[in-house]
Amino acid sequence: MAVYRPTIGLEVHAELKTKTKMFCACRNAPDERTPNLHICPVCMAHPGTLPVINREAVAKVLFVGQALESTLADYSEFDRKSYFYPDIPKGYQISQFAYPLVSDGTLHNIAITRIHLEEDTARSQHVGEGSLVDYNRAGVPLMELVTEPVIHSAEDAGAFARELQLLLRTLGASDANMEKGEMRVEANISVSQDDTLGTKVEVKNLNSFRSVERAIAFEVARQSALLEQGGQVVQETRGWDEGKQITFSQRKKESSHDYRYFPDPDLPKLKTSEIPEFSSARLSELLPELPWARRSRYTALGLKSDDADMFVRETLLGNFFDKAVVGAEQKEALLIANYIVSDIAGARTAGTLADIWLQETQNADHVRQLIQLIAKGELSSRGAKETLAYMFVDARAPQDIAGAYGLVQQSDEGALAKVIEQVVAAHPDVVADYKAGKEAALQFLVGQGMKESKGAANPGSLRELFKSTLQ
Repeated sequence: MAVYRPTIGLEVHAELKTKTKMFCACRNAPDERTPNLHICPVCMAHPGTLPVINREAVAKVLFVGQALESTLADYSEFDRKSYFYPDIPKGYQISQFAYPLVSDGTLHNIAITRIHLEEDTARSQHVGEGSLVDYNRAGVPLMELVTEPVIHSAEDAGAFARELQLLLRTLGASDANMEKGEMRVEANISVSQDDTLGTKVEVKNLNSFRSVERAIAFEVARQSALLEQGGQVVQETRGWDEGKQITFSQRKKESSHDYRYFPDPDLPKLKTSEIPEFSSARLSELLPELPWARRSRYTALGLKSDDADMFVRETLLGNFFDKAVVGAEQKEALLIANYIVSDIAGARTAGTLADIWLQETQNADHVRQLIQLIAKGELSSRGAKETLAYMFVDARAPQDIAGAYGLVQQSDEGALAKVIEQVVAAHPDVVADYKAGKEAALQFLVGQGMKESKGAANPGSLRELFKSTLQ
């Protein structure tokens, strides 16, 4: 069988976090459960109404472009994209065609063609033999990012989508929850036996990263098998059936001329250079630490890549780590990361630790103090984990908690001598083995000593005392 090389381009739509809709003063609340609550004559396209551009939405798209080191438009305009569906009140969508707000740039080593701004559609709900339409979402600001067709695997496409979601959340541009439809991915897929592009098929409205990867993988296999059998790939739009794990034909793929784009006569042209808050310099000042920069900072500190990814993805955990390592040595910082990734994240997932605990600087300070107690030999690993569990509900310093619950490691020779006496009396055969030269027997005795002291003994001190006692 011939080998076919896939080429993939992505179109990603993300609802922007603004107070109001794109062209009217209605509240931006697409998740509103009461149908048709946030609507007005403008977003319902009543005759004689005029749209007004949402300044905040424009700023957020330019902000994304600045983060991607893209080219920000000096001039931009909105166009009418003509097509009819019940979820488009006007019979056309206000979008951008020839003059997008953002061009070029890269993300996750994938070249970006453009980022433009448009309005979202309403939601259609099919009930029985009829349909209902909820227009709460109609007119919500929608950012569309289009990549170059330079992706060659389903995994790379999924990784790009995840990194984009992370960026949008970092910038506060969108919550980008795919399960809520706040971020939707469309994949344009073709296969060929060389570097040329094959016939493109678009798979629309993929609402999870897993769906993105599986739909692309299925479509690559479908197109490859079709060509291998002597057939032809038809340019079309297909949907993804999550239950059957297959794509299915929806309609013939439209071209740009089918939409009859033309500049919207009701909206002014945008000369962004004349608006100070839209300048590249001003946007750069507002940029937070970007995900890839934060990831690099963590790995440079010595964190494992998986731990660094967790702290970048889970901002609350990452911020807690940043506060906890202030003044800590590198070894301590790595141990702090281990405790956050395992014990703290685990308690959070289990529901035994509230997010508000992670927001308190004092708790981050206490975690650093806890790790320093381990470094000083005052707490064993077991004692530290038990102390940490108490710290979730006890605001005292870890040293006070460990002392109150008898978790501080015992290094006092007098106290440890009693432990050694009990272990030696209970295991005369193991003692004989050690005296006969079996080093493994010593480790067993130390383990029994730790058990006898309920983890309170300092294992190093215990080991030395066993050796001196059994000489």
